[in-house]
Amino acid sequence: MSALDVASIRADFPILKRTVRNDRRLVYLDSGATSQKPYQVLDAERNFYENHNAAVHRGAHQLAEEATDAFEHSRANIADFIGARADDLVFTKNATEAINLVSYAFLNATLKATRNLPLPDGAERFVLNVGDEILVTEMEHHANLIPWQELCDKTGATLRWIGLTDEGRLDLSDTSLFTSKTKMVALTHQSNLLGTVNDIERIVIAAKAVGALVLLDACQSVPHMAVDVTKLGVDFLTWSGHKMLGPLGIGCLWGRTELLASMPPFITGGSMIETVSMQGSTFAAPPKRFEAGVPMAAQAVGLSRAVDYLRELGMENVAAHEHELTVAAIAGLQGIEGVRIIGPTDATDRGSAVSFVLDGLHSHDVGQVLDENGIAVRVGHHCAWPVCRRYEVPATTRATFYIYNDLTDVTALVDGVHAAKKFFGV
Repeated sequence: MSALDVASIRADFPILKRTVRNDRRLVYLDSGATSQKPYQVLDAERNFYENHNAAVHRGAHQLAEEATDAFEHSRANIADFIGARADDLVFTKNATEAINLVSYAFLNATLKATRNLPLPDGAERFVLNVGDEILVTEMEHHANLIPWQELCDKTGATLRWIGLTDEGRLDLSDTSLFTSKTKMVALTHQSNLLGTVNDIERIVIAAKAVGALVLLDACQSVPHMAVDVTKLGVDFLTWSGHKMLGPLGIGCLWGRTELLASMPPFITGGSMIETVSMQGSTFAAPPKRFEAGVPMAAQAVGLSRAVDYLRELGMENVAAHEHELTVAAIAGLQGIEGVRIIGPTDATDRGSAVSFVLDGLHSHDVGQVLDENGIAVRVGHHCAWPVCRRYEVPATTRATFYIYNDLTDVTALVDGVHAAKKFFGV
């Protein structure tokens, strides 16, 4: 029996009431790309615009006070969801920007150091020298790979990576990858293509043993499982709101208090300043230092309501429900001749992203037939091209499950793959 009342949950999502492709029921299996939004989140954002809309941290009028209070309350509520302090949570437009914010802290600190310009106290640990190393993994989303490639190109640092096993897990057998030259270890908590949930404790121990910082891309974990930064031991954690029932256009960066305080700013302009003169400027304390411009207040309010929605369900229940669907999907797909799962087939330490290939068919052909049957999946390399190269596939079909899916959706997926085989005669 499911840990969630899916019928009741589905009633909260207006989009799931519509039909697609010749009046077929919508089977939405693309939450790994973006989740659907319950009316509670839509109403919260609409209410802000209709009743409290004003520029946050500006103005001496009632609307500005209400908007600022709503924005900062949302920050505190979202931070609490991951066990964090409000002042350690920075709002960004998405997780991609959050990761770039941290990578640019290294770049900006390095550039200032080479010119002997003043740095914030403690910023020396963000200064890179030629030969220093950034360690990533072969399973990263491009958002947690390309910023570090660019950083290394610009500073002379070296990019190294942890490889993958044939089963779709990190190959942690080579402990020599962690050295005194390692300054940052950046990795995903849960792979968006493979579904693998990584052993973060083991990696944090290895990183801390050599004095390296750890950044965790939690885009696929915060929406799907309980995440507590006080237990993970990482230094930075990033995720996007739109993958966890929240609005588009807002992401989050959590960082340790002392690290955020020592980081130079990323984007500059209004809001993030302390003083400004024609000769130069000084910058506000975090998190405002990293939130230049008018903040995304309505999005923060919407994301806060999404957090409440998930909290009411219970993240342990969310994880248990998705695990049940994942087990069923893997079993059902493996029962189809010619299907190969790309990623662990053991559902232990595994999320609900299930990627697969079908012999004799390109993933785009599979996706087209599924779409004609009302089933929404993603096809392609999923912004994880190195993973596809590792397993020698040009693309995969990916189904991702969430709180509004049930076993009938798994059955629809399996039946849809059978339909693709029949249509193309493979």
